[in-house]
Amino acid sequence: MAVLRDLRVLLRLRGFRRLLAVRLLSQSADGVYQVALATYVVFSPERQSSPAAIASAMAVLLLPYSLIGPFAGVLLDRWRRRQVLLYGNLLRAVLASGTALLIIAGVPDWLFYASALSVTAVNRFVLAALSAALPRVVDSDRLVVANALSPTVGTLAATAGGGLAFAVRLAGSDSDAVTVLLGAGLYLCAALAALRMARGLLGPDPELVRPRLREALGNTTQGLTAGLRHLAERHVAARALAAMTLMRFCYGALTVMVLMLCRYAWSNSESHGLALLGLAVAASGAGFFAAAVVTPWAVDRLRTATRLSPDVQVRWVIVCSAAAAVLEPGLGLPFEPAPMLVAAFVLGLITQGAKIATDTVVQTSVDDGFRGRIFSLYDVLFNVAFVAAAGVAALMLPPDGHSPLLVVTVALLYAATAVATSRSWPA
Repeated sequence: MAVLRDLRVLLRLRGFRRLLAVRLLSQSADGVYQVALATYVVFSPERQSSPAAIASAMAVLLLPYSLIGPFAGVLLDRWRRRQVLLYGNLLRAVLASGTALLIIAGVPDWLFYASALSVTAVNRFVLAALSAALPRVVDSDRLVVANALSPTVGTLAATAGGGLAFAVRLAGSDSDAVTVLLGAGLYLCAALAALRMARGLLGPDPELVRPRLREALGNTTQGLTAGLRHLAERHVAARALAAMTLMRFCYGALTVMVLMLCRYAWSNSESHGLALLGLAVAASGAGFFAAAVVTPWAVDRLRTATRLSPDVQVRWVIVCSAAAAVLEPGLGLPFEPAPMLVAAFVLGLITQGAKIATDTVVQTSVDDGFRGRIFSLYDVLFNVAFVAAAGVAALMLPPDGHSPLLVVTVALLYAATAVATSRSWPA
């Protein structure tokens, strides 16, 4: 198979292997840290969680980076991305250790959220840098395969990290701090892995680097304006980002619903609920892996049929959103664990498949000097969509998470995404 051949070639590229190692360690740490926070907020025996409480927690952790994200993009187009990966992961290791100490001390919630907020802030820089750097270590002919492998394997690493966090959490009721410290150790390993790459390997080009922070921040507004103008001129990339944002909204609403179902409707104990949530995360991770295999094959088939080079990625996004509109209500409306686990797999495949295509569209349509800004905007759209979905879910969900209205509404949104993206197709 051509995909397997390209994959073997990619793994022989030293720069790609080293960037992938940083992603794997960094995102596995994300998985550990995020699951540790979720279990502390949702499944702690002393807490009575509700959809509104979950939505509030997501807003506290994610919304502030709608403001930080654009600044991150401007800086990423001026700072060496390898240094961002090094110092960003070092800083996260220190901050995550601080979160563990706060959990041990039993501090008020606002202080705990402030600590978690600081780790998430740095995460915006690291994830955007990883995506913006990929075209620097892979040739354009294999970029689709690289996008299928790198972010997807990173997501699987996050899933594996989350599974490890579940295992540690289930091993003892007072293990949240230990789990967070495990994440801090993995962040440190990611920083050390970044040292294996040359300072200038990941770009941007030397003439674009502005080492002075004051100068970079002073030009932030102009940089953002230029980045948005650049994106507006890339219609295929803008269309793919819009569709991916709506699909992220749908995925976020369903995530809150599954959290509440696992916490109250499907279980009689904290450990049983955690186990069910762990299975749902594993099923979604399996879907992410399947997307890495299916997407390059599907894109090749669509390219053969349509003879379109950049637009073929958007066609795959349309196929994914249409498939979700058909499959999601059939699997979700029974509100039973078994079909919901199948839904987690299917939506994991569909969501990650659309993301692989969107990443490729952005990387191939956007100039290197603007990639940091566009990927940071991409990240901001993800956060806003997820938090907005949590807020809508909080209004629609009953305490046990059983809401046919939410399932049907999400299906209609998937269908609307497919139709709107198809109608925006150039004549």
